[in-house]
Amino acid sequence: MEKLNLYQKLLVIQKKINGLGKDKKSFSYSYVTGDKVLGEIKPLMNELGLILKQEVLSIENIRMDYQTKSSAKTEILSKVMMQFTWIDTESGEKDVNLFGANGQNDFEKGLGSALTYAERYFLLKFFHIATDEDDIDNDSRKQIDKPITTTQPTIDIEGAKAKLIVVKTLAELKQVYESLPKLEMANAEVIALKDKLKATLK
Repeated sequence: MEKLNLYQKLLVIQKKINGLGKDKKSFSYSYVTGDKVLGEIKPLMNELGLILKQEVLSIENIRMDYQTKSSAKTEILSKVMMQFTWIDTESGEKDVNLFGANGQNDFEKGLGSALTYAERYFLLKFFHIATDEDDIDNDSRKQIDKPITTTQPTIDIEGAKAKLIVVKTLAELKQVYESLPKLEMANAEVIALKDKLKATLK
């Protein structure tokens, strides 16, 4: 069997993972967890004899003070620049990649959040892994065709005409006409009646 070089092995991983459905929700958004990403990729790395070396090149910590609905809060925004190096343990080949990420959390957790975020998204972006559950490349995608329905309100044309006929001044005519539903206002018969009354009341 012909031995694969580093890039051929990385291609094997890319071919085997089409997409990953989002498995966790936080506040108003969903995302793919690091555990799920590593759970899919790490067994393939082990099988192919690949390791991913991670090095932190720089860290910038910024104190973030803000007000929530209930209290004042302080967190640390950590900005990291990292170097991810793929290493083929069989041949010694290497592939070096730079990747930056941010993470904001409590004082002792800001850096950890940034490192976790960097690892997860480096792998997702390196292998072009789709994370949208409705993405066409996701094997677990479920096609749901929802019919498009529109509800049209009932238009009472006769009622609109009756309201207009009883007006006695231009001011009343304007007030009644503008109070009618927009769909009634767009009706040619109602508009014609309004214009006729307007000419009569002048």
